[in-house]
Amino acid sequence: MATFLYRLGRLAFRRRRVVVMLWVAVLAAIGIGAMTAPGTSSGALSVPGTQSQRAIDLLRKEFPQASADGATARVVFEAPSGQKLTSAANRAEVESLVARLEKSPQVSGVTDPFASGLVSRSGTIAYAQVSYKVAQADVGAAAHAVQTDVVAQGEKAGLQVSLGGNAVENKTTSKAAELIGVGVAAVVLVITFGSMIAAGLPLLTAILGVAAAVLSVTLATHFFDLASSSTTLALMLGLAVAIDYALFIVSRYRNEIRDGHEPEEACGRAVGTAGSAVVFAGLTVIVALSGLSVIGIGMLTSMGLASAFAVTVAVIIALTLLPAVLGFAGLRIMNGTLHTRRMKALERGEGESMGVRWAKFVTRNPVKVLAVSVAGLALLAIPTMSLKMALNDDSGKPPGSTQRIAYDTLSKGFGPGFNGPLTVVVDARDSDDPKAAAQDAYTMLGKLDDVAAVRPPSFNQAGDVALLGAVPKSAPTSEATKDLVGEIRDHGAALHQDTGADLMVTGLTAVNIDVSTKLSDALIPYLAIVVGLALILLLLVFRSIVIPLKAALGFLLSVVSTLGVLVAVFQWGWLKDVFGVDQTGPIVSLLPIVLIGVVFGLAMDYEVFLVSRMREEYVHGAEPTQAVVQGFRHSGRVVTAAAVIMVSVFSGFLLDDEALIKSIGLGLAAAVFFDAFVVRMTIVPAVMALLGHRSWTLPKWLDRVLPDVDVEGEKLRHALEAEQPDSAPEPVLAGVAATGHAGSDDHGAPRAVTGVRSSDDTETQAPAQKADPTQPQAPARRKLLKNPLRRS
Repeated sequence: MATFLYRLGRLAFRRRRVVVMLWVAVLAAIGIGAMTAPGTSSGALSVPGTQSQRAIDLLRKEFPQASADGATARVVFEAPSGQKLTSAANRAEVESLVARLEKSPQVSGVTDPFASGLVSRSGTIAYAQVSYKVAQADVGAAAHAVQTDVVAQGEKAGLQVSLGGNAVENKTTSKAAELIGVGVAAVVLVITFGSMIAAGLPLLTAILGVAAAVLSVTLATHFFDLASSSTTLALMLGLAVAIDYALFIVSRYRNEIRDGHEPEEACGRAVGTAGSAVVFAGLTVIVALSGLSVIGIGMLTSMGLASAFAVTVAVIIALTLLPAVLGFAGLRIMNGTLHTRRMKALERGEGESMGVRWAKFVTRNPVKVLAVSVAGLALLAIPTMSLKMALNDDSGKPPGSTQRIAYDTLSKGFGPGFNGPLTVVVDARDSDDPKAAAQDAYTMLGKLDDVAAVRPPSFNQAGDVALLGAVPKSAPTSEATKDLVGEIRDHGAALHQDTGADLMVTGLTAVNIDVSTKLSDALIPYLAIVVGLALILLLLVFRSIVIPLKAALGFLLSVVSTLGVLVAVFQWGWLKDVFGVDQTGPIVSLLPIVLIGVVFGLAMDYEVFLVSRMREEYVHGAEPTQAVVQGFRHSGRVVTAAAVIMVSVFSGFLLDDEALIKSIGLGLAAAVFFDAFVVRMTIVPAVMALLGHRSWTLPKWLDRVLPDVDVEGEKLRHALEAEQPDSAPEPVLAGVAATGHAGSDDHGAPRAVTGVRSSDDTETQAPAQKADPTQPQAPARRKLLKNPLRRS
């Protein structure tokens, strides 16, 4: 693979104009197609095989007017202080607003609060239930405008009107997180490279790659029904990995330039070595994200596949467009005018970087470092044993939002259960007496302790399917409501035995409970599939049993410690004021699964980037401990920069007002921090120092079976050395110019590592430039470009 990527890198470098034009044409074509695409869907949860989904399918058939899978809204009215809604003036105003809602576009029905008994005992609070014919994302602007008008009209009359439910338009999400992430990425890249050009290339190619991926996902809606969250996750991950991959290749390219290679040769070697690591790092991310499809929830499947596609695009961009852009940058990428004095000294080989000093400290004290690191992560993981999961509802909306006000007002007037009513379906098509079966179900529901109210049965046109309503006393996300749903379903077995009718519970609350249960049950199988496939990939990359096992165990430590932090903050309330969490509750069910998929991919990125350079040094003859230190010397700075960028991007979501977004931001930021700095940068070198040569051993029978993918470029190096054994390039020291051929676009041999100046700058001319017959001259280095690995 390294040889193929070497050729690809050199080809893209030479044909840079053609490559860039092809990518521009592809982007234009995708953009034109995306402009006519229908767009993503609501991402409404569909959970095949669950009781709630079977009930929805039956209602869609037998009660089409009920719009079982349509969006819903609750319009909550509260009388002015000292007044009641039952007064003539207030009642007339509420009825006028309800009539306005009934005429709204896409509405299938509205319940009148006075006719349906939806007025609190105090007479101060009432609500109207609005059902729409379409799903959440398909509720149009005209319908949302009516909701806004109703609120404004009611408040003008002195009423407090608030809106809840999934049909309500959410506040526009703040772009602060994305802006902060890009800003921090730019700063970190400039600090890492000390060059505006070198810092700008990863950002440029990442933005182009993300644009191509997001437009492609939008284009795919011509053929597939994709959740709206698919684009969001694809954007976030695509940007993250694209910057990482470009950062790694650009860093290797600059190292090759410093070693004295001409730009085209340096680009080929960078893509051949670092590009191999990028390919396998990308494959692990793709495996992790594609594995979301095994859970069986359509929204997660579309999120995973869309994000996996975005990562695929990022890999292709890094291997083709980035080398082409490097061709335009040439030696200008070495301009280090922003380097500090210490950075310039390090590039001259004077002193040691912080990463090298840290690696030496860890390898000198592996047992102590390993014990402290593992103990710390284990301590953080303790709260995970109390993990409770549920899907979010309006109780998690920001304080002051219309959804949160509606939720709190309903709870005050009727009880928290009115925010999550249950829909009970009695399928009596196989019963001898459907009406008696429905009545038995109604009586049973009324006797349950946690039921606050029961709506009498209503039948379909055939009279053999009944629809009932039950309102719990407890909140939708509480354990009591979950237990109530289970209790009702248990009674359904007795009902079937007595009457032959089937009883099913559905509605948004029941669907959320079923989804949470399915996600909980899928955690272990998903982990097994993703980790198993990734272990195989890492086995191919590193040709070692220990390295993949260590990578997987380290990832599990990162995940459980991150879940512990989430439980402590969002469930127990520790440090909740610091993070701006106003209400504690269960962790959102989707978060652990998404966290595992995303963080596993990023963790394996860091593992491949760091350890592949260690393996390269080991294969080239370094001792195990020396290989670890050299791996940090070359890749530690890059991995640190990538991790700082990711932590900053994800931490930006903590600025959002919504608890769900905060939990996602904290979870991803904590996971990347733990995995990059504690696991990959601390536990990994400690374990490898303890195991020594055993880290790289592989049973002989397995060594014969596994294909050699040559991720470290050993075959490539031997091929290049065999072709030109006497023409190894001269290392170019800082401030020392080297003679060389000036190719097209003035891409000659490098003149200096840092502070590159024009060839006529006398300050950069060194006495060592005099001809030395014992040293290979520039023509020999140029000959290196003409080797059999280069295809014409």
